[in-house]
Amino acid sequence: MERTERISDEVVEERVASPEIIKNFLEINEFSRPGTELENVKSIFVHYTANPGTSAAQNRSYFSNLALTHETSASAHLIIGYDGEIVQCIPFDEQAYAVMTRNNDSISIECCYVSDDGSFTQETYDTLVHTLAWLLDKYDLTVNDILRHYDCGGKKCPIYYVEHEDAWERLLQDVSAYKEFSGGKTA
Repeated sequence: MERTERISDEVVEERVASPEIIKNFLEINEFSRPGTELENVKSIFVHYTANPGTSAAQNRSYFSNLALTHETSASAHLIIGYDGEIVQCIPFDEQAYAVMTRNNDSISIECCYVSDDGSFTQETYDTLVHTLAWLLDKYDLTVNDILRHYDCGGKKCPIYYVEHEDAWERLLQDVSAYKEFSGGKTA
């Protein structure tokens, strides 16, 4: 099946099953959900919330409240909580405000954490690995298309994976292995 660059409602057979996602979309507003079409996905960015101990629901509320406070523009497509739950804030066919110069061609995932060093809980990590493998499959990407926010602009995000390059490489290896292992399964 030939894939086009444009994101559509076309159903593509996925080998990696979709993770369980709680869809709780932000209302369209100029500070967290611009409603701008995302026509093409070239990368998936991994972030951390930079506020330890806050849940996925609390971070979603933060994004939502930006429509009222106007303090900045920020959002992500997905937030993975420290218990492994996933909240989707932005539809995959719309841009999020996550990586200023790459909002037009990327999907962003924020990860909650509790440790002072910024490392993720095992539940967050496991869900992130599964979600990344699924998104790679969904958009016909490779592990080379998974980036840290740091890789585009130098922001120390996610800080643990900026400060521990070996852990980042291990994450990419785990995603690759998960995707390979799940290769025979259907969604």
